[in-house]
Amino acid sequence: MFPMKTVRIRSYEIGLHFHDGEFRGLLEEGTHRMFDPRLKAQVDVVSRRNPWLQHDKLDVIVKSGSLQNRAVVVDLKDHERGLVSIDGRFSHVLPPGLYAYWTGFKDVQVEVVDARNVRFEHADLRVISRSPMVAQVLDICSVNRQSVGVLFIDGRYVDTLEPGLYAFWKGTGDAKIVEVDLRETMADVSGQEIMTSDKVSLRMNAVVSYRIADARKAVSSTDDARQALYREVQLALRAVVGARELDAFLADKDAVASEIESQVRRRAGELGLQVTSVGIRDVILPGDMKELMNKVTEAKKAAEANLIARREETSAMRSQANTAKVLADNPTLMRLRELEVLEKIASTGNLNVVLGEKGLADRVVNLL
Repeated sequence: MFPMKTVRIRSYEIGLHFHDGEFRGLLEEGTHRMFDPRLKAQVDVVSRRNPWLQHDKLDVIVKSGSLQNRAVVVDLKDHERGLVSIDGRFSHVLPPGLYAYWTGFKDVQVEVVDARNVRFEHADLRVISRSPMVAQVLDICSVNRQSVGVLFIDGRYVDTLEPGLYAFWKGTGDAKIVEVDLRETMADVSGQEIMTSDKVSLRMNAVVSYRIADARKAVSSTDDARQALYREVQLALRAVVGARELDAFLADKDAVASEIESQVRRRAGELGLQVTSVGIRDVILPGDMKELMNKVTEAKKAAEANLIARREETSAMRSQANTAKVLADNPTLMRLRELEVLEKIASTGNLNVVLGEKGLADRVVNLL
């Protein structure tokens, strides 16, 4: 009996026929019997429902020409990548290499793109970024809506990116996005020990509000723009406060803050920052100086209160003197004043009039 090998190929399958390791061709649908006395025949049955043909001898199969008009063959060079769509839906991204996809059961389209442009732009980028194998060939980055991204490729500045999704080919260049938040930010400059020009040591807490005005400058001019701004405010505080006496400083802290802001603003612009405000939040004096200033304030307030009291007494006496002079010069007004006094006395109770000598009675009668 002759040794026979029987292989059945279904309608959605195809057979890859090898003999002694050499590819001999494709086997279509049906039952195939092969004479194989030395058992060197091999048939790899693959399903065309999965259009991607993956085989360790794909190069031999492609070279034989058997796949012509049966499959889409793509040979991607080092600078090329493939975007595979199956039945109108994006499937996956291909790195460089040789690939084959069966046609007939499914519609397969392979878009070859040039990866020498490190940044990958595509209308379906969001769909592509979620596909299998994308991590092998693409770096996917996103920039949040309140930020911008400063793009560097191979260490060189390329562009400032608006919020959105971005992709860069791996292996073709070193792409890096530095995300910069554009929202206004506050930085505390606290615990600053400063000596005024009259040798009084005090501790200050200041606050500076700023935002990023030039993202490229902010990431290129210094390794940490926030820390650089902190140092500038710190130095400006020492320069401005150290040039003033304590009383002058405490009398007009707003002017000090404005001068600090004007000094910091120019340097902040060189760092790509825009200072919106600088304020002095707290001024902490030493214990003995605080007690002394409380005493000075108390003495000033006491002196002011004493001065106000003396002014009021002087004003009252001057008013009485003027009234007396007017009454002395006008007897009728004097009589009216006397009647007002009698009316007030009478309204408080009974008024008893004791008449004495004739002259006194006449005066009272005349008065009434």
